[in-house]
Amino acid sequence: MSTSTRIICLGEILFDCLADQMGRELSEVSSWTEYPGGAPANVACALSKLGDAAAFIGCVGQDKPGDRLVSVLEEDGVDVSGVQRSAEAPTRKVYVTRSLKGDRCFAGFGEFDSSQFADTQLSANDMPQSLFADADFLVIGTLELAYPNSQRATLEAIRLAKEHQVKVFIDINWRPVFWEDLEVAKSSIMTILEQADLIKCTDDEAQWLFGLQDPGVIAKLFPQAEGVLVTAGEKGCAYRLGEHEGEVDIFPIMVVDTTGAGDSFVAGFLHYFCRQRTRVLESAETARDAVVYASAVGALTTTKPGAIAAQPTAKEVDAFFKLQPAKLQSVAA
Repeated sequence: MSTSTRIICLGEILFDCLADQMGRELSEVSSWTEYPGGAPANVACALSKLGDAAAFIGCVGQDKPGDRLVSVLEEDGVDVSGVQRSAEAPTRKVYVTRSLKGDRCFAGFGEFDSSQFADTQLSANDMPQSLFADADFLVIGTLELAYPNSQRATLEAIRLAKEHQVKVFIDINWRPVFWEDLEVAKSSIMTILEQADLIKCTDDEAQWLFGLQDPGVIAKLFPQAEGVLVTAGEKGCAYRLGEHEGEVDIFPIMVVDTTGAGDSFVAGFLHYFCRQRTRVLESAETARDAVVYASAVGALTTTKPGAIAAQPTAKEVDAFFKLQPAKLQSVAA
């Protein structure tokens, strides 16, 4: 890994327990397989596999699942100096059922309440400030806003990012199962979006938060933001980057599991952005190609089960584009 941390990912790392039997309700599932996950951790690992320097800030338990997750980050080359350990709270597990098409549905946390897991105990006082001095981006979601300690840590990370001129990328990643009060959730998310340089959400998240899905209109709600990305599953992605707007179709691909596809999309976009820099905001063609590249990284992640385990390398993405000559005309990621 490079000595200069370019992208910091802050938030949850956990085990996604995927139902082995697809197309069944929670009560009908008889066995589960654990896969490392958690959106910010997924992004960090995907970035590292694409060749970027990435760091993860989060909290896991002082337990064997926590040890395993830290090892996953280390094996993928992610800087773990920002990982905190809780002696009181366990590492989070999330149970996920899957449709016959591979679409996922979050089905709860087993025997624990959502607020009892280690990621909720992330401490603002132990924030590794030195990471921010060399970073280009801070990537955060909104799940940790649901808990007092991790909310304070998230806000402190944003403060440090602003102090060090680090761009803030917010992936809304709305998961109602993490929240007790949905109205508090909406208010908290809207407030934090005022700090974002780039915003990514799904079409459903956009409709819930803003009552619309047009990235150009959303961008007007947050004039400080340089870009808005709205993904829509099989419908592709609509975007506004700088003054450029457009839509990109999905890649036709055999889907096995959609877990982590959006996180890989984020990693693909940031990987491209860090190489093209302001051209993504200044050139209509480069803006489009950034979204096309991100879509490819996300699509490739759906071809295998799990999130981190399924992520492609930069070479695999390049090989994929050689089979898609009409899709990409000017990407040099």
